[in-house]
Amino acid sequence: MSHRILGFVGSVALAAAAWSLTPQGVSAQAPKPGAPQGAVPRTADGHPDFTGMYDVSTMTPLQRPPEFGNRLALTAEEANALEQYEETRYQKDRAPIQGEKPPPPVGGDKSTPRSFLETLFRAGGGAVGGYNLVWLNPGSRVITINGQKRTSIVVDPPDGKIPAMTPEARKKMAAFLAYAVSPDAAEGGAGGPAGTYDGPEARPLAERCLLGFGSTSGPPALPNYFYNNLKQIVQTRDSVMIQNEMVHDARVIRIGGQHLPKDVKNWMGDSIGHWEGDTLVVDTTNFTDKTKFQGSGESLHVIERFSRLDAKTLLYRFTIEDPTTWERPWTGEYPWVGTDQIMYEYACHEGNHALENVLRGARVGDASRGAAKPQ
Repeated sequence: MSHRILGFVGSVALAAAAWSLTPQGVSAQAPKPGAPQGAVPRTADGHPDFTGMYDVSTMTPLQRPPEFGNRLALTAEEANALEQYEETRYQKDRAPIQGEKPPPPVGGDKSTPRSFLETLFRAGGGAVGGYNLVWLNPGSRVITINGQKRTSIVVDPPDGKIPAMTPEARKKMAAFLAYAVSPDAAEGGAGGPAGTYDGPEARPLAERCLLGFGSTSGPPALPNYFYNNLKQIVQTRDSVMIQNEMVHDARVIRIGGQHLPKDVKNWMGDSIGHWEGDTLVVDTTNFTDKTKFQGSGESLHVIERFSRLDAKTLLYRFTIEDPTTWERPWTGEYPWVGTDQIMYEYACHEGNHALENVLRGARVGDASRGAAKPQ
């Protein structure tokens, strides 16, 4: 239930960077599906049938924590310890609050977080009485691929980090952030300078109920680590639709055909799919500059690969390139696990008074400082 709430709201083969730019390189790097052919459900036209509901929740971060360096995998002991810590924290946070409980320290809990999720929730307001785990539905397991407990979703570069932005991209992003909040900002994102409250267009997309934060809609389609973890795939011969529980975003992937003209831009880009054996390969271009995934722009290019690990689990793998944003392409992967859960409506704008009140509060602040109202 906790992931239904209404709210605002990183076997892999490491290849040379130049080679990984090509679709052939991406194809050669992708792990082969582990299930025997007879175990894979198929459509009438013989392709693997991906239709179904999937849970993408995980406690594995997008980018690798620095203490793991170039280590792709955790030991079994490390993974067990992380999972047990999160389970203990989960049970503690959900326990009934005692009436005689003392108040929290001024400024909230400032102890050192011991896990990625704990750090994330602190940034989202948990240190000062924001969401507790009653209202959140984070992942409870480290992702496992080919028997490896992974340290990050990003697998290339080898350090598991998103590559550095180019100097030009850093300068451009800094100028943008001087008057607006990054459109893909998560719930714990900084509020930004005063000008970011001049109008709704300067606020992040999740606040405006346009796209889910953390690129839940994709591409690339990522977990957001908070709630609304479900993705539903509906597949026909000519198209594949991915419905996201977060902000009810729906992507339609056309099978075959050509991309739209370059001057036609879409919030989630223009996605064209084709089959390479039992793998669905999706090529997406034509992004608008209004989304700025990790600071990217209109030159963003994403290649996704969907294949089966077994009859219940999909392997989702993506490679991202934008030479105007990053110094090199980067790749990640994680499993989508089939589930019997039901996706409920994400009625983001119904009763959504928060954005209106945030802007109204900014006007009160303007008046108290004698500032001119934004036009």
